[in-house]
Amino acid sequence: MAHQVMWNRLISVVEEQAQALVRTAFSTSVREAGDLSAGVYDGMGRMLAQAVTGTPGHVNAMADAVPHFIRRIGRENMVPGDVYITNDPWEGTGHLHDITVVTPSFHEGRLIGFFACTAHVTDIGGRGFGADGQSVFEEGLYIPIMRFAAAGVVDTTLVAMIRGNVRTPDQLIGDIHALAACNEVGDRRLADMVAEFGLSDLQGVSDFILSHSRDATLARIAALKPGTASGHMRIDGYDRPIDLHVTVTIESDRMICDWTGTSGIDAKGINVPLVYTKAYACYALKCAVAPEIPNNAGSLAPFEITAPADTIVNARHPAPVALRHVIGHMVPDTVYGALDQLLPHTVPAEGAGCLCSFHASLRPRTDVPAPEGARHAEVLTFNSGGSGARPTLDGMSATAFPSGVMTMPVEVTEQVGPLIIWRKELRVDSGGAGASRGGLGQLMEVGACDGYEFDLQAMFDRVNHPALGRNGGQAGAPTTLTLDDGTKMRGKGKQFVPHGRRVLMAFPGGAGYGDPALRDRAAVIRDLALGYISAETARDLYGLDDAGIDVAQAQARQGDPV
Repeated sequence: MAHQVMWNRLISVVEEQAQALVRTAFSTSVREAGDLSAGVYDGMGRMLAQAVTGTPGHVNAMADAVPHFIRRIGRENMVPGDVYITNDPWEGTGHLHDITVVTPSFHEGRLIGFFACTAHVTDIGGRGFGADGQSVFEEGLYIPIMRFAAAGVVDTTLVAMIRGNVRTPDQLIGDIHALAACNEVGDRRLADMVAEFGLSDLQGVSDFILSHSRDATLARIAALKPGTASGHMRIDGYDRPIDLHVTVTIESDRMICDWTGTSGIDAKGINVPLVYTKAYACYALKCAVAPEIPNNAGSLAPFEITAPADTIVNARHPAPVALRHVIGHMVPDTVYGALDQLLPHTVPAEGAGCLCSFHASLRPRTDVPAPEGARHAEVLTFNSGGSGARPTLDGMSATAFPSGVMTMPVEVTEQVGPLIIWRKELRVDSGGAGASRGGLGQLMEVGACDGYEFDLQAMFDRVNHPALGRNGGQAGAPTTLTLDDGTKMRGKGKQFVPHGRRVLMAFPGGAGYGDPALRDRAAVIRDLALGYISAETARDLYGLDDAGIDVAQAQARQGDPV
């Protein structure tokens, strides 16, 4: 019982750790969207608990990162007050725009564990956040695993180097201090816990957490029918389609995902280090098989992820990896394509997958003299398409799966720089038809304030390959991206938007699950009344008669679509 109480305490400690980061971070991607992770580790670098706040890509990749810090720094070289840092894509969380900070925790002079946290930063120098680089060297400043602070003293030389190589130095250095501060919060709370329970180290509670989590996960796997199945997904890529192939095997004591057959490394920055592929493949398996079991090194151990070197899901240095999330976020739905054969009626249809993100680099207009006081600004915003329908539930609209990153408020985005979001609303008819309907995407209309122009870094997918349904469900709507005069824009890459022009974005919908003819009539009427579907879709895809359409229209007028 005491170990269970301590386990619960650790979970509260890391959640407070994460909330400290949210409250102190400078970047809107952290404080508004929750693009972060936080966790506590034992003295061997094994993750014991993670914060609820955060993304699976960050936290599961960070689980592999802490042992790299131990190996690079050396336990014998660690002292109280040390703070370590990196953005190494292969020893961190997948690209240079993620800063990972690790802090050793001591009790009575003895190293007993570690706190780690990761946050996405708006700028890290180089080309900026986008897919156009052809090697990691172009993508920004590289920080190897090293000390940010030694025995409590910040390395001012490192700070000066960072400041001199990024576009938003105050913001980035502020974010790094926020990362260090959130680990310090966790360390203080752990010290209180260790004193309260009279512990000398974390070994006992670590063994309890990891063994119970592993045993519980193994029991879930052992209850499944052994078998092997393959999944495939084709997505846009940069200038050529990408094929993701996975073979999932259920054995009595483990589950294996093998990515043999997947496309090779791309010339542009959409490649994925294996650590990030592992993070999202493990997340997919765990959601399907053992969602209630806490996420830690023990519960992750029975999932084995392999991929041939130099495939797009196991890209080695110096491959460009800035937009590794665009491919990595498609990993779970590809895994579910295989699991749907092994565990029928369990997993959802395909969804939008990757975040519908864009980065705007705003500057005073160059065609005529700019207004006095005009300034440069970097604005990053996260948005979401629809998630796939589930076997018995509709997909979630404008919701990021698998990342869980929150959509950033319009007001916050506009406060960061001279960007105007003229329109942001759900996209009618974008959710794939089915017995369960896919989640809706969004429509956005974006432009710069008067006197400004900007470069848009597009980070979209599903333009040419929309989300596919399962068991008779229909595909979701594809992504579209144009200027306001109808000029088609690319789904990825830097593109110039002149002064006075706007960009029209339509984000993809999730796919449907099951035959649309089997959808409950009341649900179709409600969708129509809420404006989720048009009368044409209600009639043509769901077979709703004129009487049902009249009911929906009456409900819409009364404001009572329930």
